[in-house]
Amino acid sequence: MKQTEGVRKRCGWGNIDPLLLAYHDTEWGVPVQDDNLLFEFLVLEGAQAGLSWLTILRKRENYRKALDRFDPRKIANFDDLKVKELLENQGIIRNKLKILATIQNAKSFLKVKDEYGSFHKYVWSFVPDGKPITKGWRSLSRVPVTTRESDAMSKDLIQRGFKFVGPTICYSFMQATGLVNDHTVNCFRFSEIQGITLKD
Repeated sequence: MKQTEGVRKRCGWGNIDPLLLAYHDTEWGVPVQDDNLLFEFLVLEGAQAGLSWLTILRKRENYRKALDRFDPRKIANFDDLKVKELLENQGIIRNKLKILATIQNAKSFLKVKDEYGSFHKYVWSFVPDGKPITKGWRSLSRVPVTTRESDAMSKDLIQRGFKFVGPTICYSFMQATGLVNDHTVNCFRFSEIQGITLKD
C-alpha cells in the first residue's frame, strides 16, 4: 500500500519543477508590503509577457545582478550605454521594449512612491479595505486571468506612464504579491496565507 500520509497537497502548478515548488511554498500569494519587492515583482511580471513564469524564475538571480537588485532609483537613471549592456546580457530576457519599460516603470514607481508615501499603500488601495481578496477556489480552472480590480490597477498604472501592465499582468502581480489568495482550498498554503496578519 502506498503511503500518502504527510504528503502536502499543492496547487497543481506547484509540483511541475523544483523552482516552482519552492516559489509556490514560500512566496506566491504571501502579502507583500515591501516596496522594493513589489517593484521586483512588477518588473518580473512584465518580463514574463509571452513567456512562462518558470523561464523568469530561472533568470531571476541574473535580473537581480543586472538591475542592481531592482533598485528603482538606480534603474531610473540607466542610460543608453546601460541599455546596450542589458541587451547583450544573455542571463535576462533581451527584449528592448521590456528593458526600456523597466526604466520607465522605475521612474513612474518613484513618482507614485512620492505621491503616496509608499508604493505598497498605492497598490493595496486596489483591494477592498486594503485586505487580500480570497475566493476559495476548488479548482485551478476556476481562477480568472483578470478581475475588476486588476482592470482598475492596469488602467491607473498606464495613466501614470507604466508599461507592460495590462490587466492580465496586473492580476498575476496581485496573485504573486498576495493582494489575492488564489491558492486552491485543498492546497496547504491556502490556510497558511489566510492566517497572515498585515501590518498597519
